[in-house]
Amino acid sequence: MSAALKNDRYIRACLQQETDRTPIWMMRQAGRYLPEYRQLRAEAGSFMDLCTNPELACEVTLQPLRRFPLDAAILFSDILTIPDAMGLGLYFTPGEGPAFEKPVRSMAEVAALPIPNPNQELKYVTDAVATIRKALQGQVPLIGFSGSPWTLATYMVEGASTKNFSWVKGMMYQEPKAMHALLEKLADSIILYLNAQVAAGAQALMIFDTWGGVLTPADYQEFSLRYMQKIVAGLTREKDGQKIPVTLFTKGAGNWLEQMAQTGADCLGVDWTTNLQDARALVNGKTALQGNMDPSILYGSEQRIREEVSKILASYGQGSGHVFNLGHGIHQTVEPEKAGAFIKAVHELSPQYHL
Repeated sequence: MSAALKNDRYIRACLQQETDRTPIWMMRQAGRYLPEYRQLRAEAGSFMDLCTNPELACEVTLQPLRRFPLDAAILFSDILTIPDAMGLGLYFTPGEGPAFEKPVRSMAEVAALPIPNPNQELKYVTDAVATIRKALQGQVPLIGFSGSPWTLATYMVEGASTKNFSWVKGMMYQEPKAMHALLEKLADSIILYLNAQVAAGAQALMIFDTWGGVLTPADYQEFSLRYMQKIVAGLTREKDGQKIPVTLFTKGAGNWLEQMAQTGADCLGVDWTTNLQDARALVNGKTALQGNMDPSILYGSEQRIREEVSKILASYGQGSGHVFNLGHGIHQTVEPEKAGAFIKAVHELSPQYHL
C-alpha cells in the first residue's frame, strides 16, 4: 500500500500488481448524469466557467466520490484546453458541442501556433490538480489527462465536431507535412501539460484518443499512435518513489492493441466492441487493460447490469491487470442509481477473480 494512498487498487491494477478485487472508475464520472453537477454548472454559468475555476473543478471531481465507492478520481477538465490556450477561440454552442473561431488548415497557421506554458496559460488546470489532490486526502488516486494529438488536431482543423472528418483527412492526405507539424507541436505541448499535472499532484495519467478509430490501420500508426508513443516516452513516470501509470485509450482500436502495447504505456483502454479475453491475448502481458462495458447497458435493469458485469469479469478471467470501466463515457441521461448498481456489482463479483 502506498503511504500516500488509503486505496491504491487502481494504481496497482494499472501496474499489473495483485489486488483484492477489480478496481473501478467511470469515464465522465463527474458530469451531466449527476443532478448536483447540473445544479453547479447552472450556478457557474457555463462549462468553461467550471473548468477554469480550480475550486469548482475540485467540487465537480469530488461529487461522484461522495455518491459511489470508486477507486479513482479523474481531474474535471476538457480535452480542448491545449488548443484553447493556443488562441483558437474555443466556445460551446448548446446542443452542438465545442467549436473554434479560428480553425487551423495550413502550414502557416500551424507554424503560428504557440506551445502553451502549462504554468501560465493553463495554470487553472494545474491549480485544479493541486486543489483536488489536497482535498482527496489520499482517499483514492487522482488521474490527470489530455486528448491525443490526433484527436485535438481533429477539432482544431475541422473547427467543430464532425461526422465525416473531411477537413482533417483532407489536410492529412493533401498536406501531410503540415499535419505532421501540427501533431508534433501538439505532442510537445501535451508532454509539458501532463508533466505539469504530475508536478501538481496527478498520480496517474490517461490519453484520450477519441477519433483514432476513424483512421485506416496504416494512417493510425503514422498520424496517431506514433505521436502517443512520443508522449509516453516523454512523460514523468515516477514521483516521490511512486510509479505514475499511463493509460492510452483509442476508441475503436481493438485490432491495434498489439501495436499499442509496444508504446511503453502501462494500461490500454478497450471499448465494448472488443472482447476482453481477445484483448488480453493480444497484449500478451505487456499492459493492463481498462474497460469495457457498453455505457448503454446502464439503461437496463439492475439485474441486466449485474449480468453484464459478470460476463466481462469472466471474459478477462483470473488475475490482476484489469481496471473495470465503461467502454466510453457514461451517458448524461443515465440514472445515478444505475451507476451505483454497476459499481456495487463489480465490488461483489470481482473478488473471486483475485484469489
